[in-house]
Amino acid sequence: MQRNLFLLLALTPAFGGYLLFTLYPNMLSVYYSLLNWNGISEPEFVGLSNFVTLFQDKYVWRALLNNLFYMATVPIAVISISLLLGYLLANKGYKGTSFFKVLFFFPNVLSTIVIALLWTFIYDGSFGLLNDFLRLLGVPIGNFYWLGEARTALAAIVPPYVWGGVGLYVIIFMNAMTTIPKSLYESAILEGARHMTILFRITIPLIMPIVRISALFLILGTLKGFEKQLILTNGGPAGATDVVGLYIFNLAFGTENHNYGYASAVGMLLFVILVTAKLLMDKYMPDRSVEY
Repeated sequence: MQRNLFLLLALTPAFGGYLLFTLYPNMLSVYYSLLNWNGISEPEFVGLSNFVTLFQDKYVWRALLNNLFYMATVPIAVISISLLLGYLLANKGYKGTSFFKVLFFFPNVLSTIVIALLWTFIYDGSFGLLNDFLRLLGVPIGNFYWLGEARTALAAIVPPYVWGGVGLYVIIFMNAMTTIPKSLYESAILEGARHMTILFRITIPLIMPIVRISALFLILGTLKGFEKQLILTNGGPAGATDVVGLYIFNLAFGTENHNYGYASAVGMLLFVILVTAKLLMDKYMPDRSVEY
C-alpha cells in the first residue's frame, strides 16, 4: 500500500501536467477543426469543410514542401558534423577538449530568438558579416540580402538550424563514444585501419541507437518547428520560407482575420505527418545494436 501510494503521489504531478497541457489541448484541437471560429464570436459547426478547404489550399502544400526540404537537409548536416567533431574530440586527444566542448555547446545556451537575430545580422545586405567575408575573398556581392531573395532565403535558414543544433549532439555522441572499448580501436589501428574507416566501421555502428534517436528528434523538430522562420523571414519573401507550423501560427494568431478552426485542421494534418514520419523511421531505421 505504501509503495502504491508513493508511486501515485510521484506520478500524479507529471501525469496531470501531461493531461492538462498536452493531451487535453490536442483533443480540443480535433473539436476546433470542425468549427468556423475566430476565437471571439460564436463558433459555427462546419463538419469536414475545413479539411476540404485544406486539400485545396496551395499554400499548405507549398509550406509542406519547405518542411520536407528542411527535413532532408538539417538532420543530415547536424548529425554528420556532430559525429565528425565528436569523434575527433573523443579519440584524437586534442588539448583543450573541454574548451571545445563548451565552445560547441554555447549556441544551445542561447534562445531560439537570439540565434535567429544573430543570423539576421549575418545575412544583412548592408553590414552583414557574410557579405563582408565574401568581399574579402574578392566576390562582388554588393548589398545582397540573403533573406530577401526567394532563390536564397530557403537555403539560408539551414545554417542557423545547424549552428544551433550541432553542439548538443556533439556532447551526446562524445558521451556515447566513451563507452566503446579502447581495445577495438587499438586492434583496428594495428590492422592498418584509417580514422575514417574506424569511424564508419566501428564507432557509428556501435552508437547507432543514439544516432537513430538523434535523427528522430531532428526530423520531428524540423517538421513542427517554425520559430527561426518566424524571426528571420516570417515565411517570406512571397512564402518562399513558409512552413506548416508557421502557417498554422499565422492563421490562428496573425494580424489578419483569425481562424482557429482552419488552423486546427491544418494542425491535424501536421499531426498525421508527424505520426507517419515516426512510423516510417521505426520501420526503416530499426533500433539494432551492434556488438563486436
